[in-house]
Amino acid sequence: MDFDFSWLLLGLPIAFVLGWLASRLDLRQLRLENRQAPKAYFRGLNYLLNEQQDQAIDAFIEAVQNDPDTQELHFALGNLFRRRGEYQRAVRVHEHLLSRGDLSRADRERAQHALARDFLSAGLLDRAEAALQKLEGTAYENEARLALLAIYERSREWAQAEAVAQKLDAAGQASYATRRAHHLCEQAQELSSQGAVDAALGLLRQAAELAPEAPRPAIDLAALQLRAGDAAAAFETLRRLSEVAPLALPLYAAQLQQAAQGAQRVAEAQGLLRARYAQAPSIDVLEALMALGASPSQAEDGAAAAAAPAGAGDNPRDGYLQHLRHQPSSLVAASRWLSRERFTDDAQTHAPVQKALDQAARPLLRYRCAACGFEAHQYFWHCPGCQAWDSYPPRRVEEL
Repeated sequence: MDFDFSWLLLGLPIAFVLGWLASRLDLRQLRLENRQAPKAYFRGLNYLLNEQQDQAIDAFIEAVQNDPDTQELHFALGNLFRRRGEYQRAVRVHEHLLSRGDLSRADRERAQHALARDFLSAGLLDRAEAALQKLEGTAYENEARLALLAIYERSREWAQAEAVAQKLDAAGQASYATRRAHHLCEQAQELSSQGAVDAALGLLRQAAELAPEAPRPAIDLAALQLRAGDAAAAFETLRRLSEVAPLALPLYAAQLQQAAQGAQRVAEAQGLLRARYAQAPSIDVLEALMALGASPSQAEDGAAAAAAPAGAGDNPRDGYLQHLRHQPSSLVAASRWLSRERFTDDAQTHAPVQKALDQAARPLLRYRCAACGFEAHQYFWHCPGCQAWDSYPPRRVEEL
């Protein structure tokens, strides 16, 4: 039987046409799918720019469903969940990324960092700590260390905080010497409360060497020396501090006064306190001077002694009057001067007037954080409001 070549000639064009149609259909389907994903993506971006986060999330979810292998969409979706406070959904997105075997190293580190931020935002500090520790040696190492430092300081784990701050210090991007000194002081405070005074003294000396211009190590060291009965060592510690940190003298003026009396160095302490008071009048420095039996100004003492009758300068309230000459608006000095007055003609009205003045002056005795404005009667080295270090000026609200 002979083969009819006419069928072959007729079938080749038909096969070519069918193949071409099939390829066009596949190409059209591919283009349609590719159009759908970008449209959903750009729609999500548009919603995001218009701060319509709910609609943006829906659009990104649609884009992820159309193209589940797109990492950027997953990252965008996870960040949106975190910003909306849906931390569990953000965690699931980033954990899904980490479970993928085809993820590049850079994207895996990025997903690990995003997961740690999810845990931090959710307040899951233990899980955040574990996630941040996995970023050691990555491009996010420095950010992870800063976050770990904040966690340890917030949870008062001072030994771990000092270890992380030491790594940051060694990296050379910034100096953490003063912050490390604070960590050592916190550890010393805990040891001192447990009765381990010698270990506490060792940590405080280490902190003073680490940050010689920071006032806290010397102040805490002098306090322990006073407790141990070594007033001479305490006075010498505070005297050296007054040379490198004179602005902080109001914080340790009372300690300086106690150490001077115990070490029999009253005249030297009076000179230090008078010099600081002349530069910046302070109620704390004033009261330390008055406790040492002196008034703020030596020159004023001589003039007053020449003009006043015998015994007129012996009243300790005269110091408050001199302070009012320097600070006429000082309600604290006026209230404390009035509290030492003795009224014989109208004694019954003294108590309510004094009470009203004391209540009005009490807010002026607070310290105020320069970073967040948090006020407290106690001086804080670490602000409980914003967690900043050394953010409180060493002067009370009235003196700012």
